[in-house]
Amino acid sequence: MKSIIFKFFSLFSVIRLYNILAIAIAQYLTSIFILGHKENILDVILDPYLFAIILCSSIAIASGYIINNFYDYEKDIINRPIRSSIDKTIRKRTKLTLYFSLNSLCICLSLLISIRAAIFFLVYILTLWFYSHKLKKILIVGNIFSAVLTIAPFFAIFLYYKNFELIIIIYAFFLFFIILAKDIIKDLENLKGDFTLNYKTIAVVYGEKFTKVVISIIILISYINVINLMLNFDVGLMFYYYYLCLFILAYTLFILWKSRTKRDYLIIHNIMRVLIILGIFSIVLI
Repeated sequence: MKSIIFKFFSLFSVIRLYNILAIAIAQYLTSIFILGHKENILDVILDPYLFAIILCSSIAIASGYIINNFYDYEKDIINRPIRSSIDKTIRKRTKLTLYFSLNSLCICLSLLISIRAAIFFLVYILTLWFYSHKLKKILIVGNIFSAVLTIAPFFAIFLYYKNFELIIIIYAFFLFFIILAKDIIKDLENLKGDFTLNYKTIAVVYGEKFTKVVISIIILISYINVINLMLNFDVGLMFYYYYLCLFILAYTLFILWKSRTKRDYLIIHNIMRVLIILGIFSIVLI
């Protein structure tokens, strides 16, 4: 019984259930308060097509985490020994079986929405696989695709509502650069494993100092995006979130250049993660 429970929690660890729930909540909040703000809230929540899109997104993301875990197993032993010891309780064959099963389920469900939805999720699934297998090891390309694939589920919602207002595009860019900075910070945190397994990250190829310069530039771009949103768009009470962003980004930039150890970079990585989570729940303030 204990073994089954442990495997159950190991599966949660592999598919990063907490991340999937956060993205699903973000998709619903984006639909209610931004994309479908002219519609009745209950109509948006009970929309079966929206539910199906978010469910397909969650399934595709879960399968993406599984295949990423499959290819990153050796690196995770070095960078995350505790998590990898938990994850290894699920056999590789089981992971692959679950991966293909989830992908099949995602495509079948997306066909119930439309052919376009099925094509979107098929491309998304294949790109997630190609990223895990090849792209993430390529200099800069891996970081860019990581950020793009993270925000891609929101484009499914944009396409559904056919809402491409300028503020939405600018907010998407803001989110993209925050996630990109977080991903490159994660490379600093995982430098030992990436170097050992010959991953071509910015930190491995150009060193920590140059990587910090790149992160600083990305944070400054995010700073400009925040100021642009505050000055030129009606963001409602989310104005307070953007004020907090300015403070957190400035603090992140300050401690980045003082950081030296894996623990330091983990703290910065978690700060960026908190910033993203706060941004998700701040959507209700619009």
